[in-house]
Amino acid sequence: MSQHAPPLPHPASAGGADDPIGAVADGSGAGDGSQGDAASGPRAGELRRLLESRAGERHVVAIQDFPDPDAISSALAYREIARGFGVDADVMYEGLISHPENLALVNLLDLTLVRFREDLPLDAYDAAVFVDNQGATTHLTERLRAAGVPTLAVIDHHEQDDLVDPVFRDVRPVAAAATILTEYLRGGELLTLLHGNPAHENLATALMHGLHSETDGFIRAREPEYAAAAFLSSFIDPELLERVLCVQKSRGTMQVIEAALRNRTVCGGLSVSGVGEVRWADRDAIPQAADFLVTEENVHTAVVYGLLCGDDGREVVSGSLRTHKATLSVGDYLRDALGTDAGGRPYGGGRSRAGGFEVDLGFLRGDGDDRQAQSMKWALYNRRIRRKLFRAAGVEDELDDDTDAADGAKD
Repeated sequence: MSQHAPPLPHPASAGGADDPIGAVADGSGAGDGSQGDAASGPRAGELRRLLESRAGERHVVAIQDFPDPDAISSALAYREIARGFGVDADVMYEGLISHPENLALVNLLDLTLVRFREDLPLDAYDAAVFVDNQGATTHLTERLRAAGVPTLAVIDHHEQDDLVDPVFRDVRPVAAAATILTEYLRGGELLTLLHGNPAHENLATALMHGLHSETDGFIRAREPEYAAAAFLSSFIDPELLERVLCVQKSRGTMQVIEAALRNRTVCGGLSVSGVGEVRWADRDAIPQAADFLVTEENVHTAVVYGLLCGDDGREVVSGSLRTHKATLSVGDYLRDALGTDAGGRPYGGGRSRAGGFEVDLGFLRGDGDDRQAQSMKWALYNRRIRRKLFRAAGVEDELDDDTDAADGAKD
């Protein structure tokens, strides 16, 4: 990951007639003839007024530990919007970018993201902004709170929670955070996109990929996503988007999918599979495996989880849920099944049709050199999590005791 594309022109810094990339964002659609102030909605005006009052500040844009295209593209959009108001922003995550498409997005668009390190001075930031999350899926939440960094804004499309208390909150039941950020752009009130500008092409391409990824190739898209895609379509680089979308799956990903298929248990339309130990670098294979299992006949919901073992000794059980059951509240289901940690933070959360969870092993982490101890530890967590998931779905009685084998659930 290297320096991002050249700075994007903004309303606050737009040039005059002699400036080839500058344009005044007066709501008239200057620059491309397709943007109007009505398209951006009232929240864009609220965000503009807030950013005008924050000139000279430095913000940290916190995205989930394992960021996806929706988070990356939406955070990029916020960063570029803020820059036009004299606000410097860093996009930060704590975990790992491992999904091939996510890596391709970052590398091909030459994006700069900051991976958290213990020596980073978080107290140097004036405010935090949470994009595509509300604090539950990033360990930066507690770190920022401990550093005394106040929460300025939350922009998200998942079910609302109250982990943080922002000045500005825009949480809506749309399919993607990219939908919301693109709406901000459509009116030109915050940032004017211009045809033929390479930086604008990169931003639009990233947002289009975020929409495509979050809606399963627009299968789950609704009117707001189609409107956002229609707006972005005249700015994107089609060849670049195709290169991002056509990345092949790694061998590690295929092995996790195979393990998920082999170890799955299906009861009452719920497919649950523990895949055992997974390298941090292959963490994004878990949601891909869930995407695969939910396509099975007579399955409406799939949950796949595995034991992630990091080089630094950290161990977590990480899982992903996918569903096409319209009546299932993913966030409520995972909270009911897995509960919260000692600090009251839910282990899991989600949005319509997708969710995830993470359980830190804490005291039980380690034993990587003791294969018997590691196997016993996985057997314990595998049994416990699988039973909790089925119990919360009301199908516990359908389980056979034989499915408690240490090597995972039987088909």
